[in-house]
Amino acid sequence: MLVVTHGGKFHADDAWAVAVLAILFPDCEIVRTRDPAIIGSADFAIDVGGIWDPATGRFDHHQKGFAGARPSGVPYASAGLVWREYGARCVAALASSHAGTTLSPETAQQIAYAIDADIVQYLDLSDVGAAKNAPGGYGLSAVVSGFNPNWLDEERLGHGEPTEAYRLGQFRKAMTLLTDIIVNSVKYRVGAILALDQVRGAEPLEGGRVLFLKNAALPWTAVVRKEMPKVLFVISHSIAESRYLIHTVPVSAESFEARADLPEPWAGLRDADLAAVTGVPDATFCHNGRFIAAAKSYEGIRTLARQALDAVDSGATTLAEALAR
Repeated sequence: MLVVTHGGKFHADDAWAVAVLAILFPDCEIVRTRDPAIIGSADFAIDVGGIWDPATGRFDHHQKGFAGARPSGVPYASAGLVWREYGARCVAALASSHAGTTLSPETAQQIAYAIDADIVQYLDLSDVGAAKNAPGGYGLSAVVSGFNPNWLDEERLGHGEPTEAYRLGQFRKAMTLLTDIIVNSVKYRVGAILALDQVRGAEPLEGGRVLFLKNAALPWTAVVRKEMPKVLFVISHSIAESRYLIHTVPVSAESFEARADLPEPWAGLRDADLAAVTGVPDATFCHNGRFIAAAKSYEGIRTLARQALDAVDSGATTLAEALAR
């Protein structure tokens, strides 16, 4: 299996596209060239060759008249073209190898769509000059671009073959980074799907206003936010850290605002200081933003949860009294 992409400077779109194919065809040979004969003999030609034809493994977007775009209008570069064709297959393969899970074709495709929306389209936008990477220039496209040799490297190595050999090694490093990102993106989304039943079946406490999760690593936020409007706090057991946590519930995926904050006197306190304020001897910390706190025991975190609810109720009573005046 021969995968060809262009030589010279690489970008995130071609590195992502080749990384996807290398996941699916781990024994493939990767060649970076602009030689028409080698490109013509390749099983896949990525970001080079002037042809977009998935049936023959051609995924270029530079040719005159190319007008490929997503239904949203976001244009395709090579990352999106390859992901559009092979994303669901890549998702299914990684779900099997990294999560031991067999996904239905429909689920694999939905996850591929989500990864395109969250990551791939931004690589394409950056490549075609339609969007900046990120504030400060450290979006994923900029990070990948930084793997290219700079002028100091070229002066050190000399021009020609030494520089290209070094660049190929750097391209492979960028591929490794992007492969890790792809794997993590799939594992996160598969994990969220597998966690649904556990979160929905978690134990409600304090009249349903607190939810207890036996594993703090379970992704719970979206389910609680969308399906459990009564829950104000989630307590959980961090198995890896041998402690218990209390979390606030965000009102939306885009906001830091919570349905209810932890009590203001707890903010930024740790250990003995937090224990003195709460009366919970094994309380260990509360974030200054009042969205998470911890205790060493289940009994300790339950007490913190009850105090947090009391503070919410007290605040609601005070507000009602003020409005009544």
